[in-house]
Amino acid sequence: MKLLLRYPLVAGTIAALLAVLILLLSGQPLIAQVSASVYALAVAAYLAVGMVRRLIGGQWGIDILAVTAIVSTVLVGEYIASMIIVLMMAGGTALEDYAAGRAKKELTSLLERVPQTAHRERAGSSAAENGQHEDVAATEVQVGDILLVRPGEVVPLDGVLLSESGSFDESSLTGESLPVERVAGEGLMSGSLNGEAAVRMQVTARMEDSQYSRIVALVKEAAESKAPMVRLADRYAVPFTALAYFLGAVGWIISGSPARFAEVLVVATPCPLLIAAPVAFLGGMSRAARGGIIVKYAGVLEQLSRIKTVAFDKTGTLTYGRPALVGVRTSGSFTEDEVLGLAASAEQYSSHVLAASVMDAAHSRGLAFDTATEATEFATHGVRARFDGRDVVVGKPKFVAESAAGVVETKLASGELAIYVGVAGEFAGSLVMSDPIRGEARRTLAELKELGVIQTVMLTGDALATAEHIAAEAGLTDVRAECLPPDKVEAVRSLPLRPVMMVGDGVNDAPVLAVADVGIAMGARGSTAAGESADVVIILDDLSKAASAVRIGQRTVKVALQSIWIGIGLSVALMVAAAAGYIPAIAGALSQELVDLATILNALRALSPGKKGAGTRAPGKKAAGVTGPTPVSRLPRSAERS
Repeated sequence: MKLLLRYPLVAGTIAALLAVLILLLSGQPLIAQVSASVYALAVAAYLAVGMVRRLIGGQWGIDILAVTAIVSTVLVGEYIASMIIVLMMAGGTALEDYAAGRAKKELTSLLERVPQTAHRERAGSSAAENGQHEDVAATEVQVGDILLVRPGEVVPLDGVLLSESGSFDESSLTGESLPVERVAGEGLMSGSLNGEAAVRMQVTARMEDSQYSRIVALVKEAAESKAPMVRLADRYAVPFTALAYFLGAVGWIISGSPARFAEVLVVATPCPLLIAAPVAFLGGMSRAARGGIIVKYAGVLEQLSRIKTVAFDKTGTLTYGRPALVGVRTSGSFTEDEVLGLAASAEQYSSHVLAASVMDAAHSRGLAFDTATEATEFATHGVRARFDGRDVVVGKPKFVAESAAGVVETKLASGELAIYVGVAGEFAGSLVMSDPIRGEARRTLAELKELGVIQTVMLTGDALATAEHIAAEAGLTDVRAECLPPDKVEAVRSLPLRPVMMVGDGVNDAPVLAVADVGIAMGARGSTAAGESADVVIILDDLSKAASAVRIGQRTVKVALQSIWIGIGLSVALMVAAAAGYIPAIAGALSQELVDLATILNALRALSPGKKGAGTRAPGKKAAGVTGPTPVSRLPRSAERS
């Protein structure tokens, strides 16, 4: 009953067909013909309204074939065939929904696991000791609350494990099928599934800020999107329609019977063409989600399939984004601990990726942080804070030099970067840090080259020497150093080989991710701004997923086009046979359902990885070597902070 209510046209057509059969069996063929003809023409009129609206909007579709086939079969007296065509059109929608539901399985499974409640320990030590808990909505839980996660439950919010140890299934987040063991003090991701023992955890992020909620928001956006290629068959509408009418006319002329024209149009109904692309695209999106790649819009897959240039940010993208302190260079009377402690105290008011590294280094030396009376961050330049009447400025050399005298740029080895510190108008020293290249970076560049990417570019605000060092290790073909965010935007716009894909992770990458043909955000630790402006979000801390996204896009479009051409090929073969008089109208209408089925089954191949594994490689497999950078350019602007 639920299915019949969901598809009223299917239910109505089945009921009408049964009524027509009963009338035929009871010896009333004229009433049966009139009833079937009226019903079929009513459906044709309904379809024609939508067709006319699209035509007025300048969109030529292939729905005209379905309307013509219904009308022509009624006019030549093949009313049973007209009813079957109507049933096939309505049944095609049901088949498409079924296939789409299967294709979107990976997307919807994430949405179904959204935690709704949490078991929060009641306030008071005695309550905690006695294990007293209250069930509250996950949205009401605050940072610092202690939760109990029972066996088999989903971790509702991000936090740290308080229990001695625990086992968690993170497959819905990372794609890793094996359970992950965590010990006390390690982080827990919301959306992971607890193992066989109850554990205690302390919340570190509210519901709306937790990793799983961010993923769910992206998935909802992706699930509701529609691909430009959903109506991909419309680009074949004019020639396909013209061919159908031509073959129908030829059959009519040869046979001398208008019924032959109707028989040709019956097998030319466009169900398989309309179904193929959307099913394939939903399958591709689902396949990507299974690998930790959230494609926000189905149409992005078409762009990914044609990528010719890939641009990368450096810090947090090609590198791990958490530089380690190599040394502290001091100036004047300042000590190393004093420079590091003041820098860390100021950096606690910054959202920059380097700030966390500076604070970690200070923590490791046991240095205490001072509290500022005022603090201001200057995006991509640095941060200024006041402590006990002293101004502390941390950031790029030119930025620090505006407030402190005697700034001298530090000599750096390849791969190193420096953060400069000014205190009370005097240059205090610099922090020398190094951010190693990701282990998968070179392999990712090699895979992109295999996939047809011609040019790879690094866009970074770092000094040219540091950028060249990372580029040589990764195998990049072009380097643009010392870029501010506007420089990155202009660089992407000026790249000649398009489409261009940009991969980044920070707040300062948001503008260039938005302007690129395809923006990919490394969302595992990246900023919300970058994720919101990107077309694709990688929820794992794995750069190779950028190559996987391109591979999935190529396979999805290939499967979609194959499915469309299978539908066209089978339909043309049936039209030729019908024009020759070998396929009666009723048999032709039934054969179209087999064409629908073949098209859908082929389109669902987009769910599978294909021969190359959709961009994945076996662990430990080495990629082919890639030559180092050739052309290197430098933009005449002050260096960006990362």
